[in-house]
Amino acid sequence: MSLLARKNVFDIDRFFNDSWQRTAQPQAHTSLAPRVDIRETEEYFQIAAELPGVDKDDIHLHVKEGILTLEAERTRSDEEKAKGRVIRQEQRYGKIMRSFNLGVEVEEANIKASFVNGVLSLQAPKVVAKEQESRRIEIS
Repeated sequence: MSLLARKNVFDIDRFFNDSWQRTAQPQAHTSLAPRVDIRETEEYFQIAAELPGVDKDDIHLHVKEGILTLEAERTRSDEEKAKGRVIRQEQRYGKIMRSFNLGVEVEEANIKASFVNGVLSLQAPKVVAKEQESRRIEIS
């Protein structure tokens, strides 16, 4: 990969890069999905989502009817937009969205979240199963 702009029509790297980017890049109206790791322990589910370049204040989490939705937006500052000519742009900007079906196994009210070094970590505790108590039923 070269950092210098090439103007040669027969530049083979440019041909493959330009062709690939047109098919690989999401459309402007779609949202980006962060990469996640999901782990399960006996006590909780843990979700870690990569959100590089996103401010903590721009992250919104919602839980409704067992569906956890993560929303954020990564924007470029006006200062970044104004500086120089773009030769190659691989960083992605736009709306970030991902949903997870937690089901009924999770205590929605006790989900905890933290954001450190561009990684959002969620811990969703599982519902503690109550043992069925046996009780005697009187016959009248």
